[in-house]
Order: sequence, then C-alpha cells, then structure tokens
Amino acid sequence: MRPLAVDIDGTLTRTHDDVGLDPRVFDALRAYHDHAPVVIATGKAFPFPTALCRYLNLPNRVIAENGGVTLCESAGITHNGDPEAARAVADAYRAAGYDLGWGTPDLTNYWRETEVAVALEQPFEPLQSLATEHGLEVVDTGYAYHVKAPDVDKGTGLETIAADLGYEPSEFLAIGDSENDAELFDIAGESYAVANADDTARAAADTVTEAGFADGFLEALDEASVDAAP
Repeated sequence: MRPLAVDIDGTLTRTHDDVGLDPRVFDALRAYHDHAPVVIATGKAFPFPTALCRYLNLPNRVIAENGGVTLCESAGITHNGDPEAARAVADAYRAAGYDLGWGTPDLTNYWRETEVAVALEQPFEPLQSLATEHGLEVVDTGYAYHVKAPDVDKGTGLETIAADLGYEPSEFLAIGDSENDAELFDIAGESYAVANADDTARAAADTVTEAGFADGFLEALDEASVDAAP
C-alpha cells in the first residue's frame, strides 16, 4: 500500500456545516497505519493535526498551515514561509477597517506560526491586494482565506515528510477536497478528490469519488486498496 497524505476539513469531516470528524475515519486511519505511513496534511494550525495524531495513537507525521509547519520523526519540526509578512498583512487589513472575522479570542490564529487565516465572510479584494503588496498569496480553502507564502504548500510539506520517511512523494496516495490540496495532488503518485471538492482540487486529482466528505474518503481508501491488491 502507498503511504497516505490526507486532509482534514471536508475530507475526514461529516458535512460542510457539521465540521466534526466522522468517527468512522478513526479506525480507518489506524488500520491504514498498520500497513503504511499516514500523514495528516491540513491548513489548520499545528496543534490540531498533532492532537489528531495523539488521540488516534498515530506517529506525529504532520503537514500544518499548508506546508508552513511540518513534523516527522528525525526531521523534527520545520518552519517555512514568511510569518512577518503575513502578520504585516493582518495588521494592515485591520488598520484599513476590516477584521479577521474570528471574534475574541481568535483561536483560528492563536497558534498559527507561518500564515494568517481570515474568515470567508470578510472582504476578499483588499486582503488580496495587501497580500500581493507583501509578496504573499491568498488561498481560499472553502473554510478560510489563508494568507501565505506562494512557494510553500502541502506539496512542499510532503517533500519534507517523504524524505524523512525514506519515500519519494510520487509513492504517496493523497486525498483531499480543496484548492490547497492541488499541489499535494500534483506531487503524489495517486490522488483522490472527494465529491464535495472544489473545481481546482477536482481538476488536479486523478480520481473524484462518488461520495463526499468522510464517505468519499472511505471510498477512496477502498478503491486504492483494491488497486494495490496483488
């Protein structure tokens, strides 16, 4: 079986409105780990995927903040991106009269180290303009606008993790749902977008599942396992 890199939101969750993890994915991830490495690849801040690994009793193999932070065995924690520029964009956005949109306390950004996330309800154009001025980009994951370095993504994160595990990125199976999974799909050897995926993810994936969200994830695992069978 291929090592697995999998997104969280929209991929392991129930629906877009019910963002809770579908409990069926817990045993599926643990069972997969019995055969091949599992990497959690997300746009969320570092504590979220590490907590998921901890409570599933999986090794800490994590791509967080869209590649901005990675954690794996001997490589330890690595940071990539331009956090100072991201914070400057956030400061300028607030100075212009806008808000990041998460209320107080802002737990979306509290632990975020290399990028800034802005709620989708906030104005996009001024955010994009400020990001461009600071050499950054804005990625819409369907859950937030992520202000990040353009040369850092889940694909570059997978390069770091794969090297530490002794694999090539092309040996991985990748499953996700969003624009920020496209670079991951491009570099992985096999990729699935779940049915609720956005157009960018669908175009980048090798296969689009019939089911969405966690059902799509489980479908992808089943199909990939059948394909891998001797």
